[in-house]
Amino acid sequence: MTPAPLRTGQVLAYGALAVPLAFAALPLYVHVPKLYAGTLGLSLTLVGGVLLAARLGDAVADPLIGLFSDQGRQRRRLVAWALPLLACGIAGLLLPPAGAGAVWLATMLIIAYAGYSLASVNYGAWGAEAGADAVSRTRLTAAREGCALLGVVLASALPDLLAQEQALGLQRLVLVFLPLLALCGWISVRHAPPPRVVHAQGTATSGWHRVTAPLRDRPVRALFLVFACNGIAAAIPATIFLFFVADVLQRPGLSGLFLAVHFVSGALALPGWLRLARRLGKAHAWLVSMLVAMLGFGWAVTLGEGDVAAFMVVCMLSGFALGADITFPAAMLADALAQPRRAPDGGIYFGWWNLLSKFNLALAAGLALPLLEALGYRPGVRSAEGLAALAIVYALLPIVLKLVAAAVLWRVRRRLEAEGGM
Repeated sequence: MTPAPLRTGQVLAYGALAVPLAFAALPLYVHVPKLYAGTLGLSLTLVGGVLLAARLGDAVADPLIGLFSDQGRQRRRLVAWALPLLACGIAGLLLPPAGAGAVWLATMLIIAYAGYSLASVNYGAWGAEAGADAVSRTRLTAAREGCALLGVVLASALPDLLAQEQALGLQRLVLVFLPLLALCGWISVRHAPPPRVVHAQGTATSGWHRVTAPLRDRPVRALFLVFACNGIAAAIPATIFLFFVADVLQRPGLSGLFLAVHFVSGALALPGWLRLARRLGKAHAWLVSMLVAMLGFGWAVTLGEGDVAAFMVVCMLSGFALGADITFPAAMLADALAQPRRAPDGGIYFGWWNLLSKFNLALAAGLALPLLEALGYRPGVRSAEGLAALAIVYALLPIVLKLVAAAVLWRVRRRLEAEGGM
């Protein structure tokens, strides 16, 4: 019996939770370092050490959270339990008491990351399990990632709109975040389509064997490789975006506008990418998006002072590609999880996916910033050597990584397309 197609309201209800989850990620990764090192006066070395330890622990824990979550398979209940943890952690981080130091920072990071990871791992697996076919899974993924874009835009704009001073703006941001998390969490938990009940196949295996199963899964391992190369290529420009705008374009005051154009373009492109995927398949549509991104980065190499309109087009092109980047990889993983041999371990697979996403961001920063310095770039110093370094790292390096990702995807596309309608 063919299951009834998901209603639009159900799809949007599932996507709703992505707004506050993405909203929370920006303060965690962007605002917390400056708040504790700049406003509260902790040393950069101390803050950096606490953040590094917390983030590494958070990333490594994701597959284990997936294993724990797959034991009971209560996706909605685990998400509901995770949200109060996330709320307490974010509130504690952005509303620190007088005299808060490294112990407070570490404690609140652990609480926030625990809530965020428990929610996001089960939320991703929930979307994979709620879709009965490839089209439904793609719609659910697109709704989740489109709503996540909205959350990022809100979290980017609100601190400056709520107050001129960053610390006060972040305090007021908490007053927006908490009711937003409660409302969107209630909508998703109550009205999103339920995950399908999946029963384990075959003989029982050890926990460690199950945790490492995705690394022995050749089609998924190939998808992981494409996702990593493409993800690092996208994260490098994001890491040095502000440097490029300030020192190449000489227009630092327009950085917010450029970011808005980028993210809004990604959201607007989602329906078009979904239509293209229905015609060509998700793997081929993703390849097209990589070509679009490379076109934009290739143009960025030629830009200089005052090229505002041209860079706006670059932001649009990279934004269009972003719409595919945030939709197709996760949808293809969800398709793979529709296979009976993988379905019982959806949380573990999404745990590894989350780990990979976090390492993409870490590797992008660890690669791009030292390379910029080695090539002669110094922030605020506009020299020919520095501008060439920015062009190489901001545009040419992502093109190389996109080419690697596209080559791997082209080679394995048939295998991926055979996995549940990819």
